[in-house]
Amino acid sequence: MKKEIISDKQGINITTLFLFGSTLIMGTGGESKNSLWLAIILGLILAVPIVMVYGRISYRYPGRDLYDILQEVFGKITGKALSMIFIWFSFHLGSLVLRNFGEFMSTVGLPETPKIVPIIIFSLVCALGVKYGIEVIAKCSCFFIIIVISLLILFIILTIPNMEPENLLPIMGNGLAPILKGAFSVFTFPFGELVVFLLVFDSLSKPESAMKVYLKALFFGGFFIAFVGLRNVMVIGESIDNVYFPSYSAVSRINIGNFIQRLEVSVIIIFILSGFIKISICLLSSAKGLAKLFEFKDYRFLVIPVSLLMINLSDILFDNTMEMSEWSQEVWPYYAFPFQVILPIVILIAIEVKERFKKNKIRSEQNSDT
Repeated sequence: MKKEIISDKQGINITTLFLFGSTLIMGTGGESKNSLWLAIILGLILAVPIVMVYGRISYRYPGRDLYDILQEVFGKITGKALSMIFIWFSFHLGSLVLRNFGEFMSTVGLPETPKIVPIIIFSLVCALGVKYGIEVIAKCSCFFIIIVISLLILFIILTIPNMEPENLLPIMGNGLAPILKGAFSVFTFPFGELVVFLLVFDSLSKPESAMKVYLKALFFGGFFIAFVGLRNVMVIGESIDNVYFPSYSAVSRINIGNFIQRLEVSVIIIFILSGFIKISICLLSSAKGLAKLFEFKDYRFLVIPVSLLMINLSDILFDNTMEMSEWSQEVWPYYAFPFQVILPIVILIAIEVKERFKKNKIRSEQNSDT
């Protein structure tokens, strides 16, 4: 199978859109209420060291994905067992984003249509993109990022008349605890989810630049997520934690001269474009992982079966939007933390220990020869 290659710029675009994913629509860190912007900034700061861990792992094994690294470091059996854990995480994450999309569309776009219908259509479109490979997804991201950023800036400008800065006061009025809890939520959704790129970033044209790609995308994406969160708080107020789709709600209030209004439908475009990238990356990493697990030469024939399984899982995950929202806020941060933090740190420690042992062995052999 021909090795797929993407440039650093394409890698940054994909990673940024992945961060946007369902975050800009579903919102994150709502439990911090009017201090949401502080929670996002704190979550971004907390994400920097763990993202550097991801970059260090990629740097140690340039041109190889995490599945190959795990078998190299831990051996075939343990490596495959750990690979199964990351396959599940990326598969589950893709199913969650699919369900987010289905709930959003059935709530605000197609209320008379069963949510499984947009889920199926969107999943199959993502599967088609993955079958063409990450190079095609990367080329799409260069076009998508322009549209998404342009719409974000436009919506922020148009909501200025609806912004009430007093909604930000009092700063830390509810104490430090809600901010810390919100920061932890923001850290795990979306910043910690970048761990999925360890499974696909073997395609970078300059493998040693993985750290740069991670950090640039983290700060660029984090800036817009923080700005959108700030806008949503100023428009919606403290009740933001009770709103399922805060960005949609904020944009729906745009009404300039009874002429520029009803723009909230355009929010769907942001979700479709960024959600396509996020689901595609999760689907790609899952299919690649299964191919490595069973030692197949190509992952493409697994894409459709995996996407169908994603559809089924996304359909049975939750009973309604309220349950989905509660699970995202109360369960996801603690569920995702081992995948995003504990395992990567353990893997990096094992890599560093093995590299040091290898250097000591080489040094001792050289000394014995002399």
